[in-house]
Amino acid sequence: MAQVQPHKKTSLNVLIIEDSEDDALLLAGCFKRAGYTLQFKRVENASTTRQAMLAGQWDAILSDHSMPGFNALAALALMQELHLDLPFIIVSGVIEEETAIAAMRAGAHDYLSKDRLDRLVPAVEREMREANNRAERRTALETVKDNEARFRALVSNIPGMVFQLLHQMDGGFRFLYVSEGAEALLGRTPSELVAAPVPFFDAIHAEDRPAFEAALSCSAEDLSQMNWDGRIRGADGTEKWINLRAAPRRIASSKVQWEGIASNITQSKLAENELRESRAQLAELSSHLEAAKEEERERIARDIHDELGGTLVAIKIETSLLSSKLPADPLQLRKRVRAVEGLIDEAISTAGRVARELRPGILKDFGLAAAIECQADDFSQRVGLNCDTTGISHEVDPDETTSLALFRVFQEALTNVAKHAQATWVGIRLGTEGDELMLEIADNGRGISAEDMNKPKSFGLRGIRERMRGLGGSLELARNSPLGTRVILRAPFRPSEAIRPDANQ
Repeated sequence: MAQVQPHKKTSLNVLIIEDSEDDALLLAGCFKRAGYTLQFKRVENASTTRQAMLAGQWDAILSDHSMPGFNALAALALMQELHLDLPFIIVSGVIEEETAIAAMRAGAHDYLSKDRLDRLVPAVEREMREANNRAERRTALETVKDNEARFRALVSNIPGMVFQLLHQMDGGFRFLYVSEGAEALLGRTPSELVAAPVPFFDAIHAEDRPAFEAALSCSAEDLSQMNWDGRIRGADGTEKWINLRAAPRRIASSKVQWEGIASNITQSKLAENELRESRAQLAELSSHLEAAKEEERERIARDIHDELGGTLVAIKIETSLLSSKLPADPLQLRKRVRAVEGLIDEAISTAGRVARELRPGILKDFGLAAAIECQADDFSQRVGLNCDTTGISHEVDPDETTSLALFRVFQEALTNVAKHAQATWVGIRLGTEGDELMLEIADNGRGISAEDMNKPKSFGLRGIRERMRGLGGSLELARNSPLGTRVILRAPFRPSEAIRPDANQ
């Protein structure tokens, strides 16, 4: 199969340095016989040669070795002075070997004898190809230099250390490239780390080194992106947090090479720690406020029960005594007294219910199960919903903090059912699952939608979540079958140490 020949240039511009016009025409004839369209200019001294070199776009220069007042070596030096890279071939009638060798060392590309001009065209073609190759190499080198300069300018403006890390066949590591950012990050020069990567690996905090090695190993094995946060100690002893991101690729001999960047994230880590501490303080404050609120509720409940309740009972007794002393005849007066007695009974009942909701004494005396059962009965009577409490286990008795939080959540859940569910039935389960306490409130209402849960003013659900988070627990909302909603509350089960009286006595 014939090879496709590259495109061959058919027209040439040649500068001929020759004092003999006949010899110049002889040289030109060689190219014309070879099929070239030739444009040439003959010069014979330094001045015209310089002008011609500056004025023309030449493909090659052919020069006689020796001319009156001028020679090939002077013409060659002039071409080099003007920074031209052109095929320079000496064509002479008589030239000694030493002279030819000296000319070649000076930069001439070939030398020919005028009686062997059959070599002229091939020699020029060869040297034109070489000149073209040299020009392409120069262009490529300049492109590489430009790209390298652009890369270094880009890297110098990146906050952090840009690097290339090679995992070698012997299991060791070597930095192929490290940017100037290493000095700000580690206090080490790039040349130090390229010479030996040990200072970088030694700078990693001992507690964080296993995680770093695991991340590096996993990245090498799976060729997955590496993303690691950890602490390092700089050359000056200061501790910093860094984020190291690197992309691996497999190269020859199954080696793995990473290109990546290590960035200083100390400030963001400090801000994160401050935020975490702030959240912890807010949680403590919230817990303190809840405790203060419960204490206030307990005081109000005690005042309602002891003072208002006692007063109402005294009024009830006095009203009864007054009623018994009234004559039987005035019927209307007796009816009014009985109406007053009824209102007093209702006030006593309301005071008792409000006192229990504010701070149910049954919660402290008999525990969470009894308090939930009592609250469910009050809710059923007040709202008219059937409350199924058969799923409540009275053997479950958590500590006071957990009991109080779950009781308040239970109250909020019942309030939500009354307001939004449009239900006719509520089922309550209380028990343990493993080491967790579980309270479930289910209804047969219209259910809860995603829009309902994401309402910006959905403070009830938000408050429940915060209470459960404070216990280290969780809130789960699920669809009840066939209709309605299930609110599932889970919290760590910490048994109460209180001694409970027997509720049946």
